[in-house]
Amino acid sequence: MALLRIRTYPDRVLREKSGDISNITGDLQRLMDDMVETMYAAPGVGLAAPQVGVSKNLLVIDVNSREEKQKYPLITLVNPVIVAAEGISEEEEGCLSLPDFKSVVERASKVFVKGFDREGKPVEIEAGGLLAIALQHEIDHLRGKLILDKASPLKRSLYKKRIFKKGRTE
Repeated sequence: MALLRIRTYPDRVLREKSGDISNITGDLQRLMDDMVETMYAAPGVGLAAPQVGVSKNLLVIDVNSREEKQKYPLITLVNPVIVAAEGISEEEEGCLSLPDFKSVVERASKVFVKGFDREGKPVEIEAGGLLAIALQHEIDHLRGKLILDKASPLKRSLYKKRIFKKGRTE
């Protein structure tokens, strides 16, 4: 396994809509393993393929480090889709691709997600709490959306100015 470079804003790959995966190969499974290792090393609770420069519908999530009880196994999802959502939750979120940025984000409080596991078997996940937030956050990455897009115009502008001063441009 290898640590991958996490792409940070304003890297263009973060704005691309990811493509569906039609075949799970050994190379794709190695990418999944590398993404998991990278997520843990960062450290984070989730990572989407675009964050490591790959525009494919693939994500990994492990919320156990932030939950009191080990409720959920490590999740690897291929071609995830939110098929139902309900309620409203507002929580502060951060993102590995937006260093030093946090914002309160409004999301559904519960979601029902379908996708495929690392072997290509169908998976259905009903989630609330941190897992629901993480699933929505990572699926947003697959659609080219960032928590920056959900921030107030002022907060977004201040972050962009700070990034520009550091020498990264859109």
